[in-house]
Amino acid sequence: MDIYDFKNAFLIGFFMAFMIGPVFFMLIQISILKGARAAISFDIGVILGDITFILIAYYGSRSLLEKIKDDPRLYFVGGLVLIVYGLITYFDKQNKKEALEHTKTIEVPVKSNYIKLFFKGYFLNFINIGVLAFWLGTVLVIGPTLDMNPNSIFWYFATVILGYAVTDLGKILLAKQLKNKMTPLVIYRMKRIMGIILFVCGIFLILKGFIPNDKIDNFIN
Repeated sequence: MDIYDFKNAFLIGFFMAFMIGPVFFMLIQISILKGARAAISFDIGVILGDITFILIAYYGSRSLLEKIKDDPRLYFVGGLVLIVYGLITYFDKQNKKEALEHTKTIEVPVKSNYIKLFFKGYFLNFINIGVLAFWLGTVLVIGPTLDMNPNSIFWYFATVILGYAVTDLGKILLAKQLKNKMTPLVIYRMKRIMGIILFVCGIFLILKGFIPNDKIDNFIN
């Protein structure tokens, strides 16, 4: 995996850490109320949930990827998944007021039970089918670009998880400041921005499947 892939993977992990949802708010609140160790225990469970989804997406689609890795329709499918996920994120029914109420109503155990927090993080992330859809779209797109090389794919997604974990650690350490800045308007705008980014990435991937690579390179340059 070259340096470009490394940076790309790390950035994906960074942006994932700012996807607004129950996990985001729970991590901030646990960090504030129970401390960094409790939040890290919760976050390890969340990350393990992501790893589980990556394995499901990879091994569940591997045979298909091997057959059509040079087929432009693969980019269409991957791009379509990202577009749908982006639209869901952009048009989320949860409005600004509801987002603020959500941060107030999260229940955190009075005592710090690290094992319990670990499993809470794992299952809270695992039951979110949207996360699986995101990883499926990512695997469908990244796998063929790395020639379905298991070693390259492993290090790519390991870097994504590293970027996610490092960013989450920063969120844990800066939890109080982040909570003060997470106003309903900021939450609303962040969700819309993330939705637009996913939508644009999906459109780009669909175009990549039908436009020769040399023309794309000329356009970018």
